[in-house]
Amino acid sequence: QKAFNEIQKAVTEKAGAEHFGGVTVQPMIKFEGYEIILGSSIDPQFGPVLLFGLGGQLVEVFKDRALALPPLTTTLARRMMERTKIYTALKGVRGRKSVDMDELEQIMVRFGQLVTEQPWVKEIDINPLLAGSEKIVALDARIIVHDLDVTEAELPKPAIRPYPSQYAGPWTMKDNSDVTIRPIRPEDEPALARFHESLSERTVYLRFVQMLKLSQRVAHDRLVRICFNDYDREMALVGDRTDPETGQPQIMGVVRLKRAISTNEAEFSILIADAFQGKGLGTEMLRRLLDVARKEKLSAVTADILIDNFIMRHICDKLGFRFTRQQDDPMVKARIDFQ
Repeated sequence: QKAFNEIQKAVTEKAGAEHFGGVTVQPMIKFEGYEIILGSSIDPQFGPVLLFGLGGQLVEVFKDRALALPPLTTTLARRMMERTKIYTALKGVRGRKSVDMDELEQIMVRFGQLVTEQPWVKEIDINPLLAGSEKIVALDARIIVHDLDVTEAELPKPAIRPYPSQYAGPWTMKDNSDVTIRPIRPEDEPALARFHESLSERTVYLRFVQMLKLSQRVAHDRLVRICFNDYDREMALVGDRTDPETGQPQIMGVVRLKRAISTNEAEFSILIADAFQGKGLGTEMLRRLLDVARKEKLSAVTADILIDNFIMRHICDKLGFRFTRQQDDPMVKARIDFQ
């Protein structure tokens, strides 16, 4: 009651009684933890930039921080934390238990999504974010929005395009199995490695026009490049589900759209696991990829297809592609124009 009266009196004297909107009463948080900071501000060149580091009253003294561009994945969030000194303490020191690092990663990912999806936010700080072994609690936050005279066109744009969730959706195969067709994510790497382990030699040859060893196809450096897309230049869709036998994420097919450097065209590729061929998945995934191409305002999509890849040629024919071939060339050029 004393605190209420003091706050009411102070607001009335300094701002006027009409500005007093009551007070919020919260429990005092009492548990062992580390004070960290999550923040975001606008960089003139890169747009929104995320900050993670040691928080609390001494945030400006120690300046233990790391910067990154939103949006974040769990992998990027962990890499961001690893660049700070407080990270060592968060894992547990001097008999203290480790902070729930998985939960902290998810908080950072969601924070990045907030910054990306709410462009009217100019600055935001959560300081301190109290991280303990049992829970993580935001004790204080500050948010500044852009001025009313700023137009939507003038709002800063993120340097990295956010995950295009608008291109994700469910589908049902001919055998009534449910599939999610969605843009690829960096965390799909383990599932994509298992996907390649399931491919036959013929399927690999028809896709790559050569025999690539499994060790080459599942090499970490290669899968990182494949899974981590710059969605402005490259768009890959995967068909996935939960494997009913193992309970793990299972990728059933991948289609990819890669923009040409000098034109407004893109080249597509497609790879469907042998166990799911002939069930309509390839046709549906390519159809959705063409919808993406139209919405991204591409003028045409092309592909080079082996002459004896009859199934792929049939799918392209159904979807409206035109074919051309040079004499004695083992490849057929497939093309569909949108403009």
